[in-house]
Amino acid sequence: MATELRGLYAITPEQADGARLLANVEAALAGGCRLVQHRDKLSAMPERVARARALREMTRRHGARLIINDDLALAFLVDADGVHLGAGDGSLRAARAMLGPQRLLGASCYGDFAAAAAADAAGADYVAFGAVYPSPTKPQAATAPSDLFFCAKSGLTAATCAIGGITLANAPPLIAAGADLLAVISDLFSAPDIAARAAAYQKLFEETQP
Repeated sequence: MATELRGLYAITPEQADGARLLANVEAALAGGCRLVQHRDKLSAMPERVARARALREMTRRHGARLIINDDLALAFLVDADGVHLGAGDGSLRAARAMLGPQRLLGASCYGDFAAAAAADAAGADYVAFGAVYPSPTKPQAATAPSDLFFCAKSGLTAATCAIGGITLANAPPLIAAGADLLAVISDLFSAPDIAARAAAYQKLFEETQP
């Protein structure tokens, strides 16, 4: 399944206005994004579930996949396509066993190649390295060097995802280094035309070969 993972990976921002959040994600999908991660640390559980269900319906309409951040139970509740886990979010092997072979499993590996190798061995479909650039979402995050993507291409079977401070201007070197996915929050959802920005990211993958 990892070989199918390539392109823009939209990560939902924390957004008090649920209707606006859904409209923004719809615009990203209209622009060609086919992978969305729902990250929601602030909403009360009923709102979190309602948003996840709405995103599940929306991604299906667009032929896209929905990943839930850090919450296996919510992923199963809304029949999401997978889950993304951070370093302290539980066993990747246990998650892989629960998800089965058809759902996606992603793992945050920060700047740690050994963690990525362990995640790959545990059955992760993709490993995320970052912050690749200073991130407005997580300004204190340590940066991850681009040579991690070269190492992953030669040593891992999982796809690779770059996250942190990515913009259209600084994205091409990451794809050239071997990043299969670009996880973007601010540069996508703060754009004046979200659909056009998503389309521009997708075009980068057509123009830049790893």
